Amino acid sequence: QVQLVESGGGLVQPGGSLRLSCAASGFTFSSYAMNWYRQRPGKERELVAAISRAGLSRNYADSVKGRFTISRDNARNTVYLQMNSLKPEDTAVYYCYLTSRGIDYWGQGTQVTVSS
Repeated sequence: QVQLVESGGGLVQPGGSLRLSCAASGFTFSSYAMNWYRQRPGKERELVAAISRAGLSRNYADSVKGRFTISRDNARNTVYLQMNSLKPEDTAVYYCYLTSRGIDYWGQGTQVTVSS
């Protein structure tokens, strides 16, 4: 079955960086676009970044453009989110997501806290 396992979250100071990873299994990874979402405290879950199957097309939320980079390694079945210049408002649980045949698949999430 489809499994998405995020890692790489933690506590970081404002201006710092983190790299999130999402290890995927149970499906043909290279056949699917992949996405990162986040849920900030008291807010609805929101799309942060998306990447096409081959990684040629990437899209970002306005709030993270120029600071975050999504990438993927189809040989390792892994999608990444490089987060630079982190701000306190980036504090959230970050989730890996894909949809297949009308079914939504989510990872368990990884907590990112940006605080001094």
